[in-house]
Amino acid sequence: MNIESIVDDQFKTKSFRELAEAPISALRGVSAADARTLSQAFGVNTIAELAELKFVKWACAIKTMAEYEGDTAEQKAKETLLDDAVEMTFPASDPISVDAGITRIEVAPEKVNAAMDHQAATNIEANSHLQDGKAGKGAKA
Repeated sequence: MNIESIVDDQFKTKSFRELAEAPISALRGVSAADARTLSQAFGVNTIAELAELKFVKWACAIKTMAEYEGDTAEQKAKETLLDDAVEMTFPASDPISVDAGITRIEVAPEKVNAAMDHQAATNIEANSHLQDGKAGKGAKA
């Protein structure tokens, strides 16, 4: 992080020790009025005092721990229900490849009449025999 991006211009050449003792208003975006309000509310006047403020430390600790917290029982239950719902919609045993581009199955595979299926297996078989130079079932010789 470039220090020039977080402190006002008059403080950009200061050392970190000097910045720690600088008024809170030295931070870019904190006005003199904001600094007075912080001073009145929490009794802090410098950047170091602001950093040491217990409320700031608590807030930082809560945020850090929230990033590593596991799911609650309710969140786990919702995730499990969602996983089960997806599995029921697209079972792993479906003979359809994920990359086949099919987004919806109208009829369960075991209910499809194999002779009249949407993939036209009979026609494909007949045409494949024609390509081999043989007349297939349903093809004209």
